[in-house]
Amino acid sequence: MTEKWIFINSGPQSASYNMAMDEALLDLHSKGLIPPVVRFYEWSPATLSIGYFQKAAEAVDLEKVKEMGLGFVRRQTGGRAVLHDRELTYSIIVSESHPQMPATVTEAYKVISAGLLEGFRNLGLNAELSVPSSTEERDALKKPKSAVCFDAPSWYELVVEGRKAAGSAQTRQKGVILQHGAIPVSMDLDKLVSVFHFASEGHRQRMKDKLKNKAVSIEELSGRSIAMDEVAEAFRTGFQKALDIEFITREPNKEILDLVQALEKEKYANDSWNFKK
Repeated sequence: MTEKWIFINSGPQSASYNMAMDEALLDLHSKGLIPPVVRFYEWSPATLSIGYFQKAAEAVDLEKVKEMGLGFVRRQTGGRAVLHDRELTYSIIVSESHPQMPATVTEAYKVISAGLLEGFRNLGLNAELSVPSSTEERDALKKPKSAVCFDAPSWYELVVEGRKAAGSAQTRQKGVILQHGAIPVSMDLDKLVSVFHFASEGHRQRMKDKLKNKAVSIEELSGRSIAMDEVAEAFRTGFQKALDIEFITREPNKEILDLVQALEKEKYANDSWNFKK
């Protein structure tokens, strides 16, 4: 019998809501109150998220973030800063002990990324999983030179025509894997490089030029305008096929929403969390 997972499409939400909802679902799944979850969401307003271990003031230009009216939030996952603009974001919440989930982070990435691979293929794009081939590339992943997420692919992230097309991060808490990631539908490189610190404008321009060669969006690849609904459906069916699951579409009930509201107040809408480093 095909295993049933919950599917939630939250649509555009605030940064604090998005991060609190991921944590709430992780918490409920850890207690056995809900099955595994695949959730899609967007960001309103566009938001800069930083990794759990990053120092906010060092990682990004906070004055520029404020000036541009962007949201700002610290994730509970590691990794580098991401500007969430016109993108589909996914999150997967599943027990570490689930029979499909390998023990290591990188191998679990590979299993989950298979859903992304199918999603890109559903859009007619020939994606593949990145595998750093040299010792130098592997060492660079351990000590990234840039605070920007999309300047290089990591293990088993999605690459199309040699450029990174999705970026993901993972945490494991309470016996549960939470992996979430960004799938850019379109990309504004001027906006992206404007929110990071650089030693000079020349360095900023060089990063922009680098990103042109290293990162790519769905619309750039496909050469057409694509509605978010089409993107969401491609990846929904992609995850369903790759993980060999059946989705139960569900709206969050009052219990979940109350937990989300409490987590927003306690953490994700609170400066003590977002600027604690």
